[in-house]
Amino acid sequence: MEVTRIEPVTKTKYKIYIDEQPAFVLYKGELRRFRLKEQETISEETIRIIKEQILLKRAKLRALHLLNDMARTECQLRDKLKKNGYPEDIVDKVLDYVKSFGYINDEAYIRSFIQSKKEKKSRRELYALLAQKGLDRETVGRILEEVYEDHTEEEAVLEVLRKKRWNQEEADDKQKQKMYAYLARKGFRHEDICRAMQVSLPNA
Repeated sequence: MEVTRIEPVTKTKYKIYIDEQPAFVLYKGELRRFRLKEQETISEETIRIIKEQILLKRAKLRALHLLNDMARTECQLRDKLKKNGYPEDIVDKVLDYVKSFGYINDEAYIRSFIQSKKEKKSRRELYALLAQKGLDRETVGRILEEVYEDHTEEEAVLEVLRKKRWNQEEADDKQKQKMYAYLARKGFRHEDICRAMQVSLPNA
């Protein structure tokens, strides 16, 4: 194997390419430590040491920092670590590490997300938002089914109407049509929209 390119990322960090493929990111001092130079060979043992002694420890610390900053899904954390230049095998090990301590739990994340937003967003909208985060669609659908066994979307429609200062008694036909279309675009069901829009809400 050959170090085919050493590309600066910042003034102190460099992306290392091995056999023309991006391999990992190291600091300037680590380049000197392992005597890495372009167009020179690198042994499998050196790569193993770099991954186990440097990259794995660094990636674990980075993952914990990211999770401490905000809750993330497995997909979000994986993408973030890969963007930071960590190899796929290191990312896999780090994800196993954080999951073993319960730092990542996609089902708990999904439940928490739904519970925090179900009063203001439609079921369809929640499904789309969670799917965009790279979460398993079957799991999202199952948990939505469980949550909505005891929940009606009508209250969520009412909350949107309150924020819009909706007043059924003062609205003309054009305003009603416009509001209905807005709620429908957000994914609320026809029957829930119709029931909620019949409620007279004060303009306060």
